[in-house]
Order: sequence, then structure tokens, then C-alpha cells
Amino acid sequence: MADVYRWRLAPDGLATRRQLRALGLRPGGQDVVAELHRPRRWRAPLVAYLYRVDRAKPVRPMTPARAAALAAAMRARRTCPNCLTDAGYCIPRSLGMCVPCHDSP
Repeated sequence: MADVYRWRLAPDGLATRRQLRALGLRPGGQDVVAELHRPRRWRAPLVAYLYRVDRAKPVRPMTPARAAALAAAMRARRTCPNCLTDAGYCIPRSLGMCVPCHDSP
């Protein structure tokens, strides 16, 4: 069972995934060391998983192939399936098409 800490009371040396990423690190396959609970009034607390910073590994560098794959994926998210144009923004999944195509009869 992982240790549980309240909001803002986690010891030094532990970080969330986002905090690791801001430091240029990744969990690197290590298990969750602790949980951070942020209480809320009428709902279950928000939970964040904490990892040890000293066991974290550096983020893998972006290769040209990974950059090309990421660009292709983002281009596909911006392309409207109806008019086949680049909308300039990610197409909302709720609409399934760009806003002009959705609004036209």
C-alpha cells in the first residue's frame, strides 16, 4: 500500500508526473510510491500519484520520426472529414466536423 499524504504535505523528493515532466524527467517504469489527496466538500478527494525524483529517468529525446508522427496526428485532428480542409483547430469530437460544416444545413 502506498503512503497517503494530504494536499501540499508531501515530502521533498516526490513528484507527480507533470512535475517530473517540468523537470525534464519521466517515471521510467517505477511504481507509484505515494498518493496525494486533495479533499473536496461533497465529493471524493482528488488523487495524484507521486514518484521518486531520484529514480526518475530523463525524457527521451524527440527524434525526427517521432516529430513527423506527432505532426501527422495533429494534422488529422484538424482536418474536417466533410470538407477535407484544415480547420486551424482540433475538430471537436462532439461535432465530428468543423464548425462551419456543422452549422450549414
